[in-house]
Amino acid sequence: MTDKNAMAVNATTRRKMLTSGLKLSALVGAAYSGMSRANSQAPDPLITEIQDWNRYMGDGVDANPYGSPSQFEAEVVRRDVPWLTADAKSSVNFTPLHALDGIITPNGLCFERHHGGVAQIAPDEHRLMINGLVDTPLVFTMEDIARFPRENHMYFLECAANSGMEWRGAQLNGCQFTHGMVHNVLYTGVPLKYLLQEAGIKTRGKWLLPEGADPAHMTRSIPMEKALDDCLVAFKMNGEALRPEQGYPLRLVVPGWEGNMWVKWLRRLEVGDEPWHHREETSKYTDLLADGRARRFSWEMDVKSVITNPSPQAPILHGQGRTVITGLAWSGHGTVRRVDVSVDGGRNWTTARLDAPSFSKSVHRFYHEFDWDGRELFLQSRAIDDRGNVQPTKNALRHARGENSIYHNNGIQTWQVRPDGSAENVEIS
Repeated sequence: MTDKNAMAVNATTRRKMLTSGLKLSALVGAAYSGMSRANSQAPDPLITEIQDWNRYMGDGVDANPYGSPSQFEAEVVRRDVPWLTADAKSSVNFTPLHALDGIITPNGLCFERHHGGVAQIAPDEHRLMINGLVDTPLVFTMEDIARFPRENHMYFLECAANSGMEWRGAQLNGCQFTHGMVHNVLYTGVPLKYLLQEAGIKTRGKWLLPEGADPAHMTRSIPMEKALDDCLVAFKMNGEALRPEQGYPLRLVVPGWEGNMWVKWLRRLEVGDEPWHHREETSKYTDLLADGRARRFSWEMDVKSVITNPSPQAPILHGQGRTVITGLAWSGHGTVRRVDVSVDGGRNWTTARLDAPSFSKSVHRFYHEFDWDGRELFLQSRAIDDRGNVQPTKNALRHARGENSIYHNNGIQTWQVRPDGSAENVEIS
């Protein structure tokens, strides 16, 4: 066959492929008639015409040595709430849950909670001391810790005050602000028990006091059973070194338990025979009940879920038709077994589809696809963990504990979606 004939055959083949592709596109568009662009008859210039990004060379590999998100994702950032932030050095910002998918929180989007600002510590100057009721007091360098056997585990970290402003009713309009004090990270570190075993725990050693190297000297009492069970001394998150705001170069990981116990910039571990009852476990991080008493040692984070999209910061923009509901569920008691979704404020429930890997004490991603007819929605999700714990309504939670607390609110969240697709934080009475 001559080159000229071969070119003619190739041109004919390309036309046939193009024609087949157009027919296939039409079929796909018909199948998903609720998607506004797929079944549009008008030519789309973004398909039919060459764009600048097709025409001109882009940046080279040396333009951004570390790497950063696209400029078109500039709104996907942590945010604070001005009227909650008396001082940025002792405050919180929130993970943009509404803009994320999957189960891993990117390092640069993990919420921050500080009591004395971000400590900047050179790893070669950092030390971890073990003292108290031990056979041999020890001091470890970072190099020493790196020589112990290390493990990788996916865990969620949730501040005890997450959703705290909602105890007395809907306050903050946005999933990022109502539930954004949670993130989910793959931690790399040394099991805490290995370090404690190296020092040798005396028989009377029943409690552990981790202390941070930041100006707040954060401390919390942890029972020895938990310390020897699944706690990690972590130095990496999602494969890279801890971020400074997450405790670089060393932090404690206390799976399933409230986030203030995950002491950052970890510098000391003291073994004792009773809890210390320091500031952050007496005046703070206790659950005040209706009668004025406080629940003591309420460490575990109960089963919880939230629909992240649609939500106030992620309205429905495509109009009626095929719509995807998605969200996160987690439990400090283990894995999430099931998530139910309601579009009518809890009158009727449909079991959602759990997707992505399922790990104990890690977040779970759920989806529910349905055809929206444009009517008003009241979106809710309800999680059930593998111990049979069921996420309660907010009213049931208030009936049990009153409205004085700002901690451990795992009540069911409601988003009202209006016919125009906008959404608002509301409650169902």
